[in-house]
Amino acid sequence: MPRLSDTMEEGAISTWRKQPGDAVSVGDPLVEIETDKAVMEYEAYQAGTLAKILVPEGETVEIGAPIALIDDGSGAGEADSRPEESTPKSGSPERARPAPSAPAPAPAPAAPVNGTGTNGNGSGARQLASPLVRKIAREKHLDLSGVTGTGPGGRIIRADINGLPGVNAPVPAPSAEPAAPDQPTSPAPADAAQSAPAGDDVRGSRSVPVSNVRRVIARRLSASASEVPHFYVTAVADAEALMDLRATLNGQLTAAGRDKISVNDLLIRAVGLALREHPDVNVSYAEDGAATLLVHDRINVGVAVAAESGLIVPVIRDADTKTVTQLGTEARQLISLAGERKLTPEQTSGGTFTISNLGMFGVEHFTAIINPPESAILAVGATTKEPAVVGDTIVPRYRLRYTLSVDHRVIDGALAARFLKTLTGLVESPWMIVA
Repeated sequence: MPRLSDTMEEGAISTWRKQPGDAVSVGDPLVEIETDKAVMEYEAYQAGTLAKILVPEGETVEIGAPIALIDDGSGAGEADSRPEESTPKSGSPERARPAPSAPAPAPAPAAPVNGTGTNGNGSGARQLASPLVRKIAREKHLDLSGVTGTGPGGRIIRADINGLPGVNAPVPAPSAEPAAPDQPTSPAPADAAQSAPAGDDVRGSRSVPVSNVRRVIARRLSASASEVPHFYVTAVADAEALMDLRATLNGQLTAAGRDKISVNDLLIRAVGLALREHPDVNVSYAEDGAATLLVHDRINVGVAVAAESGLIVPVIRDADTKTVTQLGTEARQLISLAGERKLTPEQTSGGTFTISNLGMFGVEHFTAIINPPESAILAVGATTKEPAVVGDTIVPRYRLRYTLSVDHRVIDGALAARFLKTLTGLVESPWMIVA
């Protein structure tokens, strides 16, 4: 399983483009892999014949795990294609597997694998294991000393420990004996889809697979919400001039046969200019206690897109140097690719600030969770007509609300307020956005 994006930790097999027995040339599309951001085509880097598919479509494995065997003519792939009967390489111990017929005794608690990779049994032998395997070993007190790793460099991966006692232990079926009168039955465990009752008449529940994208979103945003100290600053701008400018520009663009611009296009440009004036908002902070932070000279604005598979944030690079029409064209292309799950790693990485706009859904105000490793995100609401005081008269005016979520470890309230003041000034004097 290759690493296809900067945040990828595991991948799911979407579609095999080759089948066992097919000839494979270097550069041939071999498999489509679902990452945390897109479905990407992976090309073969070795010629030969596809001997065996190790990971079927729909399954997820971590980076570095073998997913297929290609026979290059030496016969190695053909020999390895026999399931669980492969002859061990010379000089390497055969993988210890428990006999399927008799239950193995419970293992004695073993010292957890430490940071140096030794197994903790005093032998000093180096025990390479993936982070997931180390976590499982600690939780289930597994002894990994007798396990032979099949991952890169002999690393022990998740598949290597599936046969060990206590791993993937089946969940006991609920007792068929009826409960005694006046005694409530215990609820079924909810930690696995397989343990849910076949029919939940009370809630009408059904199991729906969670996509790889959605799992990564859950993990990363949970970490952001729990580890990054958020605070929020909201501002309201008079958007009457902004809407007038947009209407004027769109009239001229339509007459010229060009695409119209949106409020979001104008805001991307305005945010780029505001970040140029306040570079201390365009930063990243690695972790608590770090001695340095990253101040980004380039202003790369991510645009949150609600794709069918989940939240995707394609990135517009150098947003402060592009015209509004250029930003609009690029944003439409990225949003289209996000919907088709065809974004490349370059189009979803390198962001320094994110805009999340729910105004098109009629949402007036909301707060957003920061997209790590950035330090701020702007939540934009709808542009709506409201009563406003102009001089001594109450008149209807377009008003726009937006909320800045910031990382309080590196951005203070006064800096956030100054950034929003600059942004509001641009929205209320929109010719400065296109100047």
